[in-house]
Amino acid sequence: MQHRYHINVFWYPDDECWIADVPDLKSCSAHGDTPAEALAEAEVAIELWIETALDCNLIVPEPKYRPAIYAAA
Repeated sequence: MQHRYHINVFWYPDDECWIADVPDLKSCSAHGDTPAEALAEAEVAIELWIETALDCNLIVPEPKYRPAIYAAA
């Protein structure tokens, strides 16, 4: 499934790994040894998050998050 959710990827020194966080989907994140691995794992997490929400009859939010540098004034 193709999605349009924003994914933040950043280094987390406490765990010494890359984190991929999906702001629009509560508690949806992943990690990896490289930014690419974290991003790939986040793609899987998004699919599972959406699948679980639909199975539980929960609302799947529309993608809305935009980094501050792109937000309209």
